[in-house]
Amino acid sequence: MTDLPPNTQNPGDAANDVAQEFLRKLRQKQGNWVEWGVAIAYLQKNGYNPQEIFEATGFEPIQQNQVVVGSQVYNSLEKFGASEATRSHYTARGSDILYELRLLNQEERAAAAELAFIHKIDSDEAREVAKSIKEFSYFNTLPQGFSAHPGDAVAYQAWKLARQNTDLQQRSRLIAKGLRFAHTPTARQQIEQLLTDFSVVPKRPAPILPFYRLESEEELPRIVPVVGELPLTPQELQAVPLVTEIEPFRMIKFSGEQAWVPLPGWQVLLRAEDPVVILANSDRLPNQTQSEPKPVLVVIDRAQRQWDESSYFVVENSGELDFQWFETEPEIPLLGKIIIIVRAKKILDEELTKDSWQIDE
Repeated sequence: MTDLPPNTQNPGDAANDVAQEFLRKLRQKQGNWVEWGVAIAYLQKNGYNPQEIFEATGFEPIQQNQVVVGSQVYNSLEKFGASEATRSHYTARGSDILYELRLLNQEERAAAAELAFIHKIDSDEAREVAKSIKEFSYFNTLPQGFSAHPGDAVAYQAWKLARQNTDLQQRSRLIAKGLRFAHTPTARQQIEQLLTDFSVVPKRPAPILPFYRLESEEELPRIVPVVGELPLTPQELQAVPLVTEIEPFRMIKFSGEQAWVPLPGWQVLLRAEDPVVILANSDRLPNQTQSEPKPVLVVIDRAQRQWDESSYFVVENSGELDFQWFETEPEIPLLGKIIIIVRAKKILDEELTKDSWQIDE
């Protein structure tokens, strides 16, 4: 592999020298994975796209994402007092585990990483731990017997699921998991009660997320800027900015910070009082387990802030927006209801669709 040519977005010689040095270290696998994540983040910030980095270093885009996000989570360990043993462990390995903790705030990440190290869990368990801690954080009043410790958060989730389970084998597995992670004696006591109390609390199923998919070219409208009404001058014509579409949803961004995106006139959208769009990856949505995150548009109606059990809502979580379903009415404010989640249109051959004469034949 050869070095990438100097990137046009980085005209400074010093910046290009740093980029080339990072590329060399990545290509030769020098340093640890945390340093690789820092290097890849630098390259991406300075204009190199994931495919270019892959061709120059051998790091596939999915690997790049994992080490970049994992290294950001690792920084939380240093800032929020994770033990030396934990930091040393994750310096050498565990980018896949730290990646699963990305949705937690920095303090929660450090505590969850410590828990993962102590219990020697794998990436699948780390995903469950992160989910348990995140959902536990929504309680203003902690459940009886459980503390704010991440171990108790995981134990509470196991306790809750065990109470809802009629299968004795599954119930026993969940009780064992709860006892494994329980941090306080009171949490352990709550779980041990399930060994003699076999009553079942009915589980309320989570609602289906409102996914839509754009299926045809006609469902992808094009936004065209308006110059005005005649008479007009050449200067007025030239003053209209060039409109650049951003795939995969043909989002339009004009000068300034505001942007618009075209959506079909679905009834659920027409009925919305105050719709806004949030760009996200599918792994930020509740109950999604796809191996490869895909971009989605999440449409929120900010006017719908009344809880109901069949809907998902946007809430604040540690100063950031988050999506969540609540089995019972939550104690935190709801900022809006998810009314549509739009997947991008699947195009088998994007270049082919541009040539209508090929389609006609």
